[in-house]
Amino acid sequence: MARPLRIEYPGAFYHVTTRGNEQKEIFKNQKDREKFLSYLESATERYGAVIHAYCLMTNHYHLMLETPQGNLSQIMKHINCSYTTYFNVKRKRAGHLLQGRYKAILVEADAYATELTRYIHLNPVRAKIVETPEAYPWMSYRCYTEGVAPSWLTTGFILGYFGRKATTARENYRHFVHELIEREYSSPLQGTIASTILGSAEFVSEIQERHLRSRKADRDLPALRELNEKPSLHEIMKVVSEVFAENDRQAKKAGIFLCHRYSGAKLKEIGELFRLSESGVSRASKRFDEVMERDKALKKKMVEIRRKLKLSNA
Repeated sequence: MARPLRIEYPGAFYHVTTRGNEQKEIFKNQKDREKFLSYLESATERYGAVIHAYCLMTNHYHLMLETPQGNLSQIMKHINCSYTTYFNVKRKRAGHLLQGRYKAILVEADAYATELTRYIHLNPVRAKIVETPEAYPWMSYRCYTEGVAPSWLTTGFILGYFGRKATTARENYRHFVHELIEREYSSPLQGTIASTILGSAEFVSEIQERHLRSRKADRDLPALRELNEKPSLHEIMKVVSEVFAENDRQAKKAGIFLCHRYSGAKLKEIGELFRLSESGVSRASKRFDEVMERDKALKKKMVEIRRKLKLSNA
């Protein structure tokens, strides 16, 4: 398995997933889940982790966490190694419990944090374990909607997007999650670049400039090569024009979205191409993304474009 590209710095946000080895169960009973949560608590106490959301499934788990000290590897080693030791000792077994390396995606928090918590909290519903997120006890959803959370879980950052008053924010968040229960929708992780970064073109460029330019030892990592090999505006529009050959208007909308998300070009440059202001580019990209969530035919065409451009999806 190729070594993943790890980007660590103070204040970084991540969506983290870890699966059981050979897809086997890692949580067999209530005691196991409670023990795992105790390691999330100790990760906040010992290593300064800020846990924003979690969901414990049967053979994997999801976390959204923040690292004020820029020490993701240290945090994850504590959580995964401690839990593996507990699990093995309890069952008198040896060997790997977890499947290789954990998967951590660096996230632009302001743009994606709320969507990711919704994605995390809908996991048991998508898996048809429960009909509503309220019915699943092993995740952070009810801490958001009922206002009672353990001291190690941080809900204020996300709820802050939903209202100033606590009761209003909790109710708005509940509606936000519930509005997708009966609908098909794409994972927000589909926009991940090189299986490593989820964010706008500006965010990806900033991360490259600040944290990746000097990493000479990592230049052979597939993810780093992919980050450095982004399609140009011309390449994107060439493919878009082919796929939307009979619909120039839709081609323009799709082109704005793809150029904004994948080209790495500055907003000013994209705006000049489409005769839009910088804020106009961002708004048009967001509107197209919302429409795509509801339009299966459009979504299928976008998958085709991503494939032709060799863009990564989570």
